[in-house]
Amino acid sequence: MKARNLKFGAIDGFTLLEMLVVMAVIGTLVGLTFPIYSHIVTSGRIAASVSNLTQLATANLAYAADNDGYFCPAQERRNLVRWHGARTSGTGAFDPTKGFLAKYLGTEGRVKICPLLTPAMLATSSFEDGTGGYGYNEVYIGGTPQDPYKAAVVSQLSRPSQTVMFTTAAYARADGVQEYPFCEPPFWDFGGGPSGSRPSPTVHFRANGKALVAWCDGHVSAEAPVPRTDGSNPHGGDADKQQLGWFGPDDNNGYWNSKQ
Repeated sequence: MKARNLKFGAIDGFTLLEMLVVMAVIGTLVGLTFPIYSHIVTSGRIAASVSNLTQLATANLAYAADNDGYFCPAQERRNLVRWHGARTSGTGAFDPTKGFLAKYLGTEGRVKICPLLTPAMLATSSFEDGTGGYGYNEVYIGGTPQDPYKAAVVSQLSRPSQTVMFTTAAYARADGVQEYPFCEPPFWDFGGGPSGSRPSPTVHFRANGKALVAWCDGHVSAEAPVPRTDGSNPHGGDADKQQLGWFGPDDNNGYWNSKQ
């Protein structure tokens, strides 16, 4: 048998230097294509989340059509049923197939999960599962400042295309973010107008630094944050670090207030 002639520094006809050059080229190509791939993946997730929000807005408008023009309530007085689910006790988990909007949300009967939320959600526990990562304007649409358990009427909105219905939402905790059912306005309003006291923000700017917003006329847009001072957070969360805040003007609670 003829012996194979091997040369030091060569591997099956390629020198070690040539192999290193090839590896460097491959590494460069991976470095160039990864941002493109990442952008494509993120764009796909944003598109899916926009679709989810469009479905939520459509479901709420269909609910109003079936209920004398009243939007879906954000919650009922016992806090056992909310727009996104129902539970059997005040400390129980929400069943996302039994909320006020369930029968309007397709065959699954539940809010679809925002694909942008999972990569951002670091908290190890949540007391608001079932929202899909979306928050409802409970102060002015799912309720009113005068009666938080009675939703607003579609015909009474002065500017539906500029009134928030749902947004991408989350709540800051010490170990990350969790699901949260409401997109809180810039100021608390307990019936006498904006109080000047801010809640902990829950609008989540996770779509390339923007929040996705479903408006009361059914259209969806991406909104950039406007820096503000945050309200207190009893769970040790850092709203700024977790990309939580508000968009639009502050005056009279801005795009949240349906009566402006």
